[in-house]
Amino acid sequence: MKDVFAEGGKLSSELKGFEPRVGQQVMAEAVAEILAEGNERTDGRASLLLVEAETGIGKTLAYLVPALLSGQRVVISTATINLQDQIVKKEIPLLETALEMDIPALCVKGRQNYLCHYRWFQYCSNPQMSLLEDDDISKIEKWLQKTESGDRAELAWLPDRSPLWPKISAQSNQCMGSDCPEFQLCFVNRLRKRAGSARILIVNHHLFFSDLALRQKGFAEILPRYQAVVFDEAHHLENVATDFFGKHFSHYQLIDLIGDIERHAETDLEASVYDRLIGSTRGLRQRLDNFTALFPVEKGRYPLTPLVEKLEAFGWQEALTGLTQGLSTLAVRCVDLAGHGEIWNLLSDRAIELQNILLHIAKPGEEEEGYFIRWYERRERTVSLSATPVKVAEELENCLYNSVQSCIMTSATLTTGGTFKYMQERLGIDDTCKTLRLQSPFDYTGRTLLYVPEQGFPEATAIHYNASLNDRIYELLKISKGRALVLFTSIRAMDFAAGYLRGKLLYPLLVQGTASRHALLDEFRETNESVLLAVASFWEGVDVSGDSLSCVIIDKLPFEVPSDPVIQARMKAIEADGGKPFFQFQIPRAILTLRQGVGRLMRSTSDRGIIGILDIRLYSKGYGRIFRASLPPSPVVRTLEAVEDFFTREQK
Repeated sequence: MKDVFAEGGKLSSELKGFEPRVGQQVMAEAVAEILAEGNERTDGRASLLLVEAETGIGKTLAYLVPALLSGQRVVISTATINLQDQIVKKEIPLLETALEMDIPALCVKGRQNYLCHYRWFQYCSNPQMSLLEDDDISKIEKWLQKTESGDRAELAWLPDRSPLWPKISAQSNQCMGSDCPEFQLCFVNRLRKRAGSARILIVNHHLFFSDLALRQKGFAEILPRYQAVVFDEAHHLENVATDFFGKHFSHYQLIDLIGDIERHAETDLEASVYDRLIGSTRGLRQRLDNFTALFPVEKGRYPLTPLVEKLEAFGWQEALTGLTQGLSTLAVRCVDLAGHGEIWNLLSDRAIELQNILLHIAKPGEEEEGYFIRWYERRERTVSLSATPVKVAEELENCLYNSVQSCIMTSATLTTGGTFKYMQERLGIDDTCKTLRLQSPFDYTGRTLLYVPEQGFPEATAIHYNASLNDRIYELLKISKGRALVLFTSIRAMDFAAGYLRGKLLYPLLVQGTASRHALLDEFRETNESVLLAVASFWEGVDVSGDSLSCVIIDKLPFEVPSDPVIQARMKAIEADGGKPFFQFQIPRAILTLRQGVGRLMRSTSDRGIIGILDIRLYSKGYGRIFRASLPPSPVVRTLEAVEDFFTREQK
């Protein structure tokens, strides 16, 4: 690794302004060691490494180089498209030049990102095709004559929520495999062949776990067999694994199935058969409406079991039976139409799968009690039901740790209070796992301040907190002359602050939701004194260097809403084991989110600025010291005068 990362090494000749980073080389050596160790293990379990590499370490190259030099097939799994693009378009070409080698790397996306020729030809032959889509159809026809990948990312003009794309994309539940008449043209089939010859596969976490779940059922997806996996942005793993090891039934899934059946019926069936089948689909729509009408209209996520107990006297069982029997009847009718094409067997399979999932969620077996939390979500026009595992540790043990030679998990935020304990407990990783903490090389002590309001400022739970919060945000923005990212823990708080600042603030005000994330960040970078107010996804993945971002303000400690049914179930499970859920679960999760938000400030060695956390619980509550121990070593100030002095020194 020294030949690559040391001063005068292979990277130094290719990277302008290259400076050797001790942490980067240490991480690369640790990754190389784990890959070699895993390759030699005979006990069938992965060698595991957890690496917290804070901003500025250069962790992407630190795992890519040893992965390339290992000779193994390695999957690189990320949480965001931005990081995938960075690896494919920037890091891989750099390493090909620096290492003087061709790197057989491939970015693999979920099937829904690729066009399906069979569905495309079916759609184009439909006499009911909208005349409004003629222009889009013409553009796609021209694109198909030249594209080699069939990836919708090449269609920059196609809106993100295009109603056309779901009708022509390669959905896994509609794939006929080798029975498809367009099998030889299939973009997914071509991708699978290309993946078979690649040594570095770049995917996202959702695709990785989707592939893992399908393998457990005995089906193969796109990914070929691999020896090792590197999870970047690994702090997302529990949430993503939770989705894929659970079960989900939604109103939209069934409406989508009915729509597909009716579209195929229009092109495949004669009038008399068509009429009988459409009668069944209309009846099923009515049964679905009857079922969803039982759910309360209040939007949100709620436990399912207590609702079922209340609804027993109001026709729950009858509505559930009617819906499941309707699905069963529809499945039989589709099988009877298999003479018209293999697609009818697939449609039948989808109906049976939805029936089984619905029964699994709504009528659990006794052996499943305590393992899953069952809940429902009511939105404006739909209801979805889910069965979510309370713990994913056992699933990860069986599906992941016992199926690869080496597993590396890395992120800028994996520790809480200076230890990996929380992450290890949630992901089922024992103390035999190797861990490595690499602190940021950035000069937080000399180039940043941490501002926390003075004693006497209202606590975040106080009645007058929001008014005081907005006053203090305004004061800080005047001192910093805008140039700030203000992060909120709720949309309501963000909107309240936007209303307060709009017309009062002298600097351009950008608010999440008024434009796309990409457009907002571009304007924020280019407008040197602007202020960006945001929630949720802006707490991470925002990379703005220079003067445009000199102040990160966070409204309060980001504790999750404890009423969420999955959060509630996990807290109860910890309590049942004799633990303390507030300290073992809620605080660590809040710390990881807070650290992501704080990490938006320093993105290069030349950056400087203040971090404002406007929550005095950092000092007024005993648990505040755990949060403080997890933050960068920025000097703490508690007066606006100290903040003003900091920015005054900046101007000199």
